[in-house]
Amino acid sequence: MPLEIDVEKRLGPRFALSVRFEAPGGVTALFGRSGAGKSSLVEMIAGLMRPDRGRIAVGGRPLFDSRAGIDLPPEKRRVGYVFQDARLFPHMTVRRNLLYGQWAGGRRQGAMTLEAVCRLLDIETLLDRRPGALSGGETQRVAIGRALLSDPALLLMDEPLASLDAPRKAEILPFLERLVHETGLPVVYVSHAMEEVIRLADTMALIDDGALAAVGPVEALTGRIDLPLLTGQGEAGAVVGARVVAHDADYALTTLEIEGGGRLQVALLSLAPGTDLRVRLRARDITLSLAPPEAASTLNVLPATVREMARADGAFVHVLVDAGAPLWARVTRLSADRLALSPGKRVHAIVKAGAIDRASLGGRTSRVPGK
Repeated sequence: MPLEIDVEKRLGPRFALSVRFEAPGGVTALFGRSGAGKSSLVEMIAGLMRPDRGRIAVGGRPLFDSRAGIDLPPEKRRVGYVFQDARLFPHMTVRRNLLYGQWAGGRRQGAMTLEAVCRLLDIETLLDRRPGALSGGETQRVAIGRALLSDPALLLMDEPLASLDAPRKAEILPFLERLVHETGLPVVYVSHAMEEVIRLADTMALIDDGALAAVGPVEALTGRIDLPLLTGQGEAGAVVGARVVAHDADYALTTLEIEGGGRLQVALLSLAPGTDLRVRLRARDITLSLAPPEAASTLNVLPATVREMARADGAFVHVLVDAGAPLWARVTRLSADRLALSPGKRVHAIVKAGAIDRASLGGRTSRVPGK
């Protein structure tokens, strides 16, 4: 179900939001630094903030259109909203919180049932508890369930994991993946954490200082040389498609074939051979060499060609190489000079197996928008 966004909004004397893009459906991640305008954009989609002008539509159905005089109230938009803080009713049990979402949605024919939502999110055993007796991850799962029971045509998730610690994030991410794959709902997912985008999103819209800096498939966008300038140096890296080829139980390793034919060995994954996924390879985890290393512990060495170079900060440069798939390396300017790196130079990209962890892996889907 395609999403159309074309809005302008003055948010203060020194800040204005002006964003225009279309996404085909699936999960669209609004990504960018804090204060870029992501949450304000989500509030406009939900009907909690009115744009000065523009159009917002889901599946061709206008939620807001300033020229046509359309501005549906929030309760008429069929938009489910999951906030950073769950906002459950503290005096109600989990069951009553969930049923409130069902009541708010009007119980349309074909809507998800309470039983289906509880199975999807594994919250059957929580129904008689109150929010104060839940963990952070349980609380967010209930909040997601309440949004699903409102029978939304679009689900908005505004940094739903930002208030959780690392173990709770690891707990809830598999449930978000299940939700995305099993419901087929279009989702707008706000985050400034790349690992969440990798695991969940199909499309990424990069918001910078109130404007759309870039939009496109996650893999394509992360190959841009200017991405770190917009997202912060720590996010520099490429996302490439991969397929599970084989497992080596003796050494607890899995072999992945990446786009372009290169192979990587990583710590053993519980995924069947033939499974497609995405792999995030951080620039800081890739080393460049003019010759393949000998008598070294490194398992992953990919022949590559330098394509582009860009200054990162005082001591470093980012080097975009083609190893069949685009990869980034973050090297010192001294190293770049010693290796005489320049576009067209043949090199070897060295990737440590230990640098590719669960947070670096995401699902690849062939979801048809609207299915």
